[in-house]
Amino acid sequence: MRLDVLSITAHPDDSELTCSGTVIKMAEAGYKVGLLDLTAGETGTRGSPARRAQESARASKVMGIVYRENLGLPDAALEDRRDYKLAIAQKIREIRPRTVILPYWEGRHPDHYTAGRIAYEACFLAGLAKAPIPGERHRPHKIIYASFYVPALRPTFVVDITAQFEKKLKAILCYASQFSSRQDTQNLFPSRADLRERVGSLSRHWGLMIGARYGEPFVTREVAAIDDIVTMPVKSI
Repeated sequence: MRLDVLSITAHPDDSELTCSGTVIKMAEAGYKVGLLDLTAGETGTRGSPARRAQESARASKVMGIVYRENLGLPDAALEDRRDYKLAIAQKIREIRPRTVILPYWEGRHPDHYTAGRIAYEACFLAGLAKAPIPGERHRPHKIIYASFYVPALRPTFVVDITAQFEKKLKAILCYASQFSSRQDTQNLFPSRADLRERVGSLSRHWGLMIGARYGEPFVTREVAAIDDIVTMPVKSI
């Protein structure tokens, strides 16, 4: 299988929360899109690995992706280990994505930023001819970082997900185990009623940056190349 887009995150529901509007948009455009979850979320406060696996299967159908796999690495214990990087690199060789979406490199949960770091290094390892993993070497063309929950950060670009917003919400709500039935005072597990407002507010924040209703932000480490400065989108004034 050759994927056009692969999102690699620490837990089931991470991609849905951070970049599923873009995932859905790319799938609707005809691209082959997949998700790689590194852990089953087994140490999470809510739900269980079995239930979250069922929820992720339902969310995958909503998003229209063609591939999803869980690597089974230990939840709340992702580390900068070579065997973890090689396991991810082997998957990259198998599915050969052109664009990879990773979690932003800073955050509250150590698994999130660790996933971004080791997955980046796995992308590099997958391109080494003598790496100790099977398969033909492959290195993604583009690596981008989802920064949806970093509102103070200025993104490199924002994807208009206005047409995909309702489906994004539907995909997130597949994870019923992760949401409270009432308002949560600790602010970690929002109620289903509150979720739309939270996700909608952030999506509006990013969308306004590009003159759209809803958006999802991304950051790249490298500078983008522009060939035509006449057709560049988003008005300056």
